[in-house]
Amino acid sequence: MKPTLVERQTALRIRSAELRAQMALQSRALEAPLATADRLRDGWRWLSRHRQWLWLGGAALALLRPRRTLRLLGRGWLGWRALRRWQPLMAVVIDTLRRSTATGGTPP
Repeated sequence: MKPTLVERQTALRIRSAELRAQMALQSRALEAPLATADRLRDGWRWLSRHRQWLWLGGAALALLRPRRTLRLLGRGWLGWRALRRWQPLMAVVIDTLRRSTATGGTPP
């Protein structure tokens, strides 16, 4: 015997409630990483609005530890150059991965 529309609707509502409860339990694992990401985002926003503190910290570091400051600047420069060099390649890799997962395939 085929279920009536009301019975099917009730069964779907019960199943939907079960799935929502299951998803709520599973999403608890993401609470800590997402809270950390929110704090980082808020800190970044604060820092972008109060850039003078970043400059003041950099100036203090340069005055107190000039060699360390030069070393950090050199590493930052090398990192920036490496990022600029590898960016086109990484764009191709990411695009390939996106296309392969969008078509249902496994990444190469």
